[in-house]
Amino acid sequence: MKKAIAILGSTGSIGKQCLEVVSIFPSRLRVAALATRDDIDTIVEQVKKFQPRIISVLNDEVKAKVEAKLAGAKVEIFTGAEGLLKVATAADAKMVVVAIPGSLALTAVLEAVKLKKDIALATKEVLVAAGEIFMNGVKAAGVKVFPIDSEHSAIAQCLRGEDKKTIKKIILTASGGPFLKTPAEKLVQMTAKDALKHPTWKMGPKITIDSATLMNKGFEVIEAHYLFGLDYAQIEVIIHPESIIHSMVEFVDGSIKAQLGAPDMRVPIQYALLEEERQANHWGRLDFAKVAGLTFQKPDKMKFPCLEYAYVAGKAKGTLPAILNAANEEAVNQFLKGRFNFDQIAVKIKAVMGQYQSKESPALNDILAADQAARAAAAAI
Repeated sequence: MKKAIAILGSTGSIGKQCLEVVSIFPSRLRVAALATRDDIDTIVEQVKKFQPRIISVLNDEVKAKVEAKLAGAKVEIFTGAEGLLKVATAADAKMVVVAIPGSLALTAVLEAVKLKKDIALATKEVLVAAGEIFMNGVKAAGVKVFPIDSEHSAIAQCLRGEDKKTIKKIILTASGGPFLKTPAEKLVQMTAKDALKHPTWKMGPKITIDSATLMNKGFEVIEAHYLFGLDYAQIEVIIHPESIIHSMVEFVDGSIKAQLGAPDMRVPIQYALLEEERQANHWGRLDFAKVAGLTFQKPDKMKFPCLEYAYVAGKAKGTLPAILNAANEEAVNQFLKGRFNFDQIAVKIKAVMGQYQSKESPALNDILAADQAARAAAAAI
């Protein structure tokens, strides 16, 4: 029987690659619902090819344009937050792929969990902003979370068959982004055009900038804390520019397990959508004869302070991670619009974090309120 999936963010980089995997396994997977923002031509093409029952777009204006191009198609079209909720809770969807950057999908994802839908998680911000609420919901509903991030997929693979008590630490690898070798004093000159030139991965603009600041890796630290139930002292970050080792686990006896592969997101996506069942690889493969070497170095937290900000927020818990996430999202958005240069992203995030005291044991409303307040503060700086 085919498993029906819903995809939040179907026209983004991860969403498109998810649909490539669906195309490779038509006897195993089908599409129940799709959500996008305003990429009209792409969503129309996806609807024609995958025939979802429900789609969601940004607003009524986009909806009207999509309807005109899909005249006669048997699909319900919704908009905004209601649309995301409709897609995430589509009755026939067994799994929801969360691939919308930022915290926009948070409420919809939590509702999907309540309805006992498994989650394939690519959006870090769900766990960053509301990790405790999300994981408590997952436990209560008895659903599974399949990480799509290559790093967390790697850790999950390394831990299969292992006793959690034997873990000494996990090691998240980071490419280092486009500015790894750029002198710190030159970061004040770097623009969005410079920051979007990622040396290894092809990703959406927001996550590419987060990779450049190492905030992406900081978010992954928080994500790993919740996914694997580990203390922050057991989560280490190492720079590995080749992006061949996707992450590692060190055990108490000194043994280290690593998951290696070509830097192709479709591999961990396939692993997640097929619920950790291994099937033939239709994508890139790793050829060791072509690997010149594997190098590692410690991250420079003075040059890239966002990584340390994430550790601070994660350890503080409460609403501070949501504040960190919202401040970062707004700062990155302004940076992409050319309002300031690269070095100011971290400055703005630190300023916003300093304005708020974290509220302990927050409810969802508290997290959403902190998110909005931090966005407003970041926009005003």
